[in-house]
Amino acid sequence: MRWDGQRVDRGGEPALPGIPGLVRSVRAPEFADTVFHEVLAKSVLNRLPDGAPMPFRWTVNPYRGCTHACSYCLHGDTPVLMADGTVKPISRLVVGDRIYGTERRGSYRHYVPTEVLAHWSTVKPAYRVTLADGTALIASGDHRFLTERGWKHVTGDMVGGNRRPHLTTGNKLMGTGRFALPPKDTADYRRGYLAGVARGDGGPAALDQAAARVVEYLDSELGVSLPVPWPRTPTDEWRKGLLAGVFDADGTYANRIVRLPNLGARALGAVTEALTAFGFRHAIELRRAPDGKACVRVDGGLAEHLRLFHTIDPAVTAKRAIDGAAIKSDVDLKVVSVAPLGLELPLYDITTGTGDFIANGVVSHNCFARESHSYLDFDAGADFDRQIVVKVNAAEVLARQVKARSWRREHVAMGTNTDPYQRAEGRYRLMPGIIAALADSGTPFSILTKGTVLGRDLPLLADVDVPVSLAVSIALLDRDLQRTLEPGTPSPKARLDLVRRITDAGLPCGVMVAPVLPGITDSAERLDALLAEIAAAGATGVTMIPLRLPRGAREWYLAWLGRERPDLVAAYRDLYRGGATASAHYRSALAERFAPLARAHGLDRGMPRSQAVPPVEGPRQLTLL
Repeated sequence: MRWDGQRVDRGGEPALPGIPGLVRSVRAPEFADTVFHEVLAKSVLNRLPDGAPMPFRWTVNPYRGCTHACSYCLHGDTPVLMADGTVKPISRLVVGDRIYGTERRGSYRHYVPTEVLAHWSTVKPAYRVTLADGTALIASGDHRFLTERGWKHVTGDMVGGNRRPHLTTGNKLMGTGRFALPPKDTADYRRGYLAGVARGDGGPAALDQAAARVVEYLDSELGVSLPVPWPRTPTDEWRKGLLAGVFDADGTYANRIVRLPNLGARALGAVTEALTAFGFRHAIELRRAPDGKACVRVDGGLAEHLRLFHTIDPAVTAKRAIDGAAIKSDVDLKVVSVAPLGLELPLYDITTGTGDFIANGVVSHNCFARESHSYLDFDAGADFDRQIVVKVNAAEVLARQVKARSWRREHVAMGTNTDPYQRAEGRYRLMPGIIAALADSGTPFSILTKGTVLGRDLPLLADVDVPVSLAVSIALLDRDLQRTLEPGTPSPKARLDLVRRITDAGLPCGVMVAPVLPGITDSAERLDALLAEIAAAGATGVTMIPLRLPRGAREWYLAWLGRERPDLVAAYRDLYRGGATASAHYRSALAERFAPLARAHGLDRGMPRSQAVPPVEGPRQLTLL
């Protein structure tokens, strides 16, 4: 079910009653367990009540309700195929990493390099998917893999609200099959590598990567002299090193064929013995060449070639590229079982330029819009995590409202209620029209966000002729703490990178340091480290807000505190004895601690008053900022 086929002007599921202006409700596979209620709004320019404690009077909110955590996730140890042919656990990927995705060309998908645009984690019930070749994948029930019959979720139902395409026994996944384990960096591996490079019957290792590895190994106090001695009884690690050295020195990978040429009699015997030991099918290609040298061809197609590269780990990554290879494989990737593990685990996901990636040898879907995250401060509670109201005509209605004679072009603040760059903005693309409407009418505006999809609109924002200010919320640097506290939000690094992108575009960008958590993130050392990173990113100023615990957030946060920091529960009850706000004494002490640090980093100018927003009452205030 394609999202574009469900646009409000193209039919789709019938509208559900109960929401004013509702045209229809959409449940799309890209957003598991989330329903988007598309409405035709009569007005999107909202005036705050008189006396509201805000430094602005007008807001625009194209979305009502937000999602916090993505369900499309894999276990952190899952290896992902990098664009240089190596692998890296998904938990260790960072924004900007180059990896392999796929694209359709004619009847087949082909492997193509792509980029990691976002990376995050959450905690979800975990399932183990076992394939016939022994591949095991741990993922959430909502994760999707590419099968011979299209994308399918790990779990689902045949009927009812959770009806969706899902894996069943016998489904065949697409890909190369599980990745081989890399060699261990042992003395035997290093000796084997040096023997393969400097074997005396091939060409010199002229490539920089191989030469650098040779220098490193020779400097590692192995006691190796040239010529390199060969063992009488080679170990597996020596064999792996030998094959890596031979490949780096003279090997080629062209036209989907791996060849190890220029082999003299001794090297030929050692290479074929090593390939046989690891079960690689191969053939000897005798060529008319000086000194009677031979070439070994490794057979088996892409799956075996990747297994070879991962098993031996050659240094010259440029010769391991699989760009353009079709996703065809004889590996038995039939689903044997899908079993719940019976526990919740930290799971990870990424956003890529192609919308997919290669996870332990199978093509895996990612959450295409997860480069943006959002926060929630609706009184309606958890329903707004999964029930999202989308004002699909927001740009048109706003353009009409700001052209009215009664409009005084007062400042409009966005992101003070719900994040305008939340998940669905990647599909609905409402913000470009909203920005254009405000700019064309001469209305100044500001945006507060934590969604990196804002980067999409930076060229548009840089060209507007009205005052515009942007702010990003960053509460802490500790990635482990952030994963447990806000498992569905962008990493601190991703938010700092967003600040850099904004300032590089010539736009001012403030940072909301909020919420500051008593006893956890409020020490002078932690605040100083955070402000140093914010200053390095080019922020124009900061505003600090201590944690507030209104009803709803209080119960949720104290439950988290009891699990993670039970030693602080009593102190919190004392600090928040008077209600949602920490005691006046604590707030005063925190301000006195924060102010000189901000001055020291040149961030004491604060944010524009229009963005210095006090937290709004809501059930999940902790995850707002």
